[in-house]
Amino acid sequence: MSEPATALQRLQDHLHETRVLGSISSALYYDQNTVMPAAGAEWRGEQLALLASQIHARQSSAHYAELVAAAEAELGASAPAERRRNLQLVRLELERQRCLDPALVASLARAQSKGNALWQNARRHNDFPTFAPALAELIALRQEQAGQLASAELAPRSPWEVLAQPFEPDISTARVEELFAPLKATLPVLLEQVAAATAQQSGESTATAELPETEQERLCSELLDSWGYDPTRCQRSRSAHPFSCTVGPQDFRITTRVVPGQPFSSFLATAHEWGHSLYEQGLPRSTDHYFPWPLGEATSMGVHESQSLFWECRVARGRAFAARWQPHFVAGAGADRWGGIDGFWRGLNPMRPGPIRVEADELSYCLHIVLRFELELALLEGGLPVADLPGEWNRRMVELLGLRPASDSEGCLQDIHWAEGLFGYFPSYALGHLISAQLAEAMEQQIGSIEAHVAAGQEQALQQWLAAHVWPLGRAVNGEELVEQVTGERLSATPFLTYLEAKVQQLLSSVRH
Repeated sequence: MSEPATALQRLQDHLHETRVLGSISSALYYDQNTVMPAAGAEWRGEQLALLASQIHARQSSAHYAELVAAAEAELGASAPAERRRNLQLVRLELERQRCLDPALVASLARAQSKGNALWQNARRHNDFPTFAPALAELIALRQEQAGQLASAELAPRSPWEVLAQPFEPDISTARVEELFAPLKATLPVLLEQVAAATAQQSGESTATAELPETEQERLCSELLDSWGYDPTRCQRSRSAHPFSCTVGPQDFRITTRVVPGQPFSSFLATAHEWGHSLYEQGLPRSTDHYFPWPLGEATSMGVHESQSLFWECRVARGRAFAARWQPHFVAGAGADRWGGIDGFWRGLNPMRPGPIRVEADELSYCLHIVLRFELELALLEGGLPVADLPGEWNRRMVELLGLRPASDSEGCLQDIHWAEGLFGYFPSYALGHLISAQLAEAMEQQIGSIEAHVAAGQEQALQQWLAAHVWPLGRAVNGEELVEQVTGERLSATPFLTYLEAKVQQLLSSVRH
């Protein structure tokens, strides 16, 4: 006769079933954004709402609370630190879930699905007014959610801070503003320097060089194959907005898109999303401490973004990578449309501010995030009417980047995040740049130049370092703790700005020579 299951095992079994339900929701989301016909949006909303309600019920029920309490009571003095941390995180999430009204959870799921569908149509037709009511509803629902969750927080938090916790645990508005202040002060100056230095140049046609869609797809596949893509565990599709999605412990999906007139867009998006997927594949999920427990989850979205940005920017936009891949692009285009390796490298790093965040260069990208962070605060806490969003977006774009979007589709309708109520997410993109730069400094101190490894085709050495120092930490720490543990320094904008300033000088020098 078998021994009765321990309280910890019963809790683990419950969490496993919840993970299965969550993975069904992820699969439906992936389908919605890749192949689902538009007319299926309403029914998909019902499906996702039902799943969200069932997951919430499981994670807030009296039965679940009893399982957590029993597992906590079972902890002995010699219990491993991993078990204690898991139960601490499970308890925090339980208290958050118990604060939420089940009706609100279902309403949010329906509003997110509806918002997604209306956003896609509004973006396609440059019609913000048709999306505005859905956005207003999502803001109201998220404000209500923040109010309900506030009592479960371990410290007093504003509505935006409450909503940001799932993405960036322990983050505060003040800390974001502290980290963003050097970016707001330095990046516009660098942009002005670049504009002045290149004003007399005749210009290059890199941004408009045409590359057949079939060739872009082939190059993306070649890149993935060279970086360890395993078709038995991974899959790539097309979507309106590139994203990465983990459907199960051995099921990793990414999407990209081809943008006419942008020969590098799909390639760089593939590098970016594969960086996300590599991190997901490398998270510690192989023992009982890590799956389906919280410790096996990503540290934070800022850390997640640091991994995607490392592969997109530090590797794929680097000079050594350009030298290796330029012949592949020349073959795909049928001619060298970039004027040699340096021209190709400059094409990967255009250093020209544009209206689209996902197409932005490294110099202007973080200013796009500053814009969104400040507008989120205005919408959630500052009373900015939704109807005024397009005008306010355009005004601040002129202030930060010196340009005005030609349409709302190029302005406030370009991102999917607010259409799904993901307020508090955007700062993680900029934090990812800061974290990536600081981790890259530590990497180079230990294994030598990243560019030298890439030039030798040894990207595997970079993966191995990340797999040893970053990926295994999971939720054992928060984002800032991870940075300090790996690098020995508190997170700062300095390494990122130092890296950018050096790269700008190298790119400008390549033009002069």
